[in-house]
Amino acid sequence: MLYFYKKHAMDNQSLTIKAQIQVSRPPAEVYEAIVDPVKMSNYFIAESTGRMEEGKKIEWKFPEFDMKVPVRVGKLKTNEYVSFYWDDVDSSELLVEIKLIPVGENTHLIVTEGKRTADEAGIAWLGRNSEGWANFLACMKAYLEYNINLRTGAFDFMKQ
Repeated sequence: MLYFYKKHAMDNQSLTIKAQIQVSRPPAEVYEAIVDPVKMSNYFIAESTGRMEEGKKIEWKFPEFDMKVPVRVGKLKTNEYVSFYWDDVDSSELLVEIKLIPVGENTHLIVTEGKRTADEAGIAWLGRNSEGWANFLACMKAYLEYNINLRTGAFDFMKQ
């Protein structure tokens, strides 16, 4: 059963995205699906210039867009934690953190991204990237549990 919970935290000045899901796979398998670009290309990106390694700069290309997204890998803790930085559409650098929590033989993933100021640009980012992280988690679950790539054809309407 697919369980997805998404939360947006907002204090007086800033916005943060938080999305969660449980995947019926052990943390080691989920971790590899995040850091290994070959595996990640089955549910998120089209290609990458390399494996995620602490401090490394890589680029991701998404199947829906004709552009490469620079990613600066932050801290990694094998089978537990992945962080990276990337830029929003206005070049604001944002921290993404992915925590992997074992639940028996399964993995509870928590993705957070932010922070952005609670202004018009921040609210636009909140909507856009909340959708993105919901999609990321659902696609990862479908790939890891059922070997299905949900992104195939899902965003063809964006190729114009």
